[in-house]
Amino acid sequence: MVQKGPRPLVLCGPSGSGKSTLLKRLLKEFPDKFGFSVSHTTRGPRSGEKDGVHYHFTTKEEMMASIARGEFLESATFSGNMYGTSKRAVEEVRRTGKVCVLDIDIEGVKQVKNTDLNPLLVFVMPPSIDELERRLRARNTEHEEALRKRLDTAIREIEFGQQPGNFHIIILNDTVDKAYAELREFITQNVEDKDQDTVADENNSIEK
Repeated sequence: MVQKGPRPLVLCGPSGSGKSTLLKRLLKEFPDKFGFSVSHTTRGPRSGEKDGVHYHFTTKEEMMASIARGEFLESATFSGNMYGTSKRAVEEVRRTGKVCVLDIDIEGVKQVKNTDLNPLLVFVMPPSIDELERRLRARNTEHEEALRKRLDTAIREIEFGQQPGNFHIIILNDTVDKAYAELREFITQNVEDKDQDTVADENNSIEK
């Protein structure tokens, strides 16, 4: 059972959509209001990544055992690596009274919808698949086959993100400033200015 607290905020979108950039701006502007839920992964750390800050790095065996014990809210496998959000990671943020922010994929969204977290769901859209491919190539972190898989996954994620009822808001990230302004307005309306009952009533329109 996840400890009760402020309603979590979920950011979802294809790799390269810019959701991480929006998240960083949000946490920088409102450090006392929002806290990031650090996910677990079985992939190795990339250059500059720190354990417990960017991810909780673990082994496949350890993560599968934790999932079997019911310690995770959501988990998924991508390119042979497991990713997931532990109940403890969310509880640690919510205990502080902050809004817990989750950066998860569409499989994670489907799973979190089936919990009692009642999250606010935001989908971040890239301007186009071509622009998404340009951004991913600019990272220069993956070989061609892995990049093609990411693009194929992105197409499926965009289809899911655009289906009515899957998210509270879809933000087109063609420019960061405009996208962040939309995210900030949505959060202000739903997190700061409305009581829990009003927001919960609105959530009934989001399919589970």
